[in-house]
Amino acid sequence: MAIVYLNGDYVEASQARVSVDDRGFLFADGIYEVTPAYGGRFFLMDRHIDRMLRGLCALRIDADTSGLTEVHERLLVENGLTSEPISIVYIQITRGVAPRTHAFPATPVPPTVYAYAKAFHRPDPARWGAGFEAITVPDRRWARVDVKTIALLPNVLAQQAAVDAGVDDALFVRDGIALEGAHNNFFAVFGETLVTHPLTNVVLPGITRGLVIELARESGIAVEVRPIQVEDLVRADEAFFTGTTTEVRPTVRLDGRDIGDGRVGPVTRRLFDALLERVERHASGG
Repeated sequence: MAIVYLNGDYVEASQARVSVDDRGFLFADGIYEVTPAYGGRFFLMDRHIDRMLRGLCALRIDADTSGLTEVHERLLVENGLTSEPISIVYIQITRGVAPRTHAFPATPVPPTVYAYAKAFHRPDPARWGAGFEAITVPDRRWARVDVKTIALLPNVLAQQAAVDAGVDDALFVRDGIALEGAHNNFFAVFGETLVTHPLTNVVLPGITRGLVIELARESGIAVEVRPIQVEDLVRADEAFFTGTTTEVRPTVRLDGRDIGDGRVGPVTRRLFDALLERVERHASGG
């Protein structure tokens, strides 16, 4: 049985219980984070924890996060994942259990902290090499997308639209600007220049997004951080999504039209290879 963490205890998932009065259940009043481990070693953990702390601060949730690293590590041990090539830990913190009122509880309550670990498998190399498809969807999310909250209904509906269309990803578009995916960030390549939307309130500050920009600059690839007009994507040579469980995923068709020549491009491959090299070096302790 899977072992999860809930409010200080490690219990079987089937025995974990959260109150129906939890504000996460009633209001989506909480934040979450997903951190990858390669070969049992957590990757960019400090960046994930920092983003979680920023989210807690934005929502004014007072939670003790001093032991979160130990929670992550123990979940790998408890679930036999320390030698797994890739695994992830999902952690969610809500404001806690209180009578249902829209305002914060008048008397502070302990936050609810829940986490689990599981193995993750990237796509087969042949599948990755064929590329993936996406559709554009209108962005109907709230105005603080930069906070990684559990209020993900618009993302759910967008991803379901992709499923209904028989494609892999959904690309949010607002006021004619291509922003990011339903659960990942977005990049386009024009010529040999990599372009992605600036970090504002309308995109999530993705950890993998930041790493890919670093890898691009280290590799001598020109990077522009600017808005991308959605109509300009018809002249893009390449496109891809990034994320913790997306890594680097090439998009070869958007809204039924080929991106570039409809094949995975050299910049995308180069950055994916650079990411793989970085995580493999990390997993080996380098």
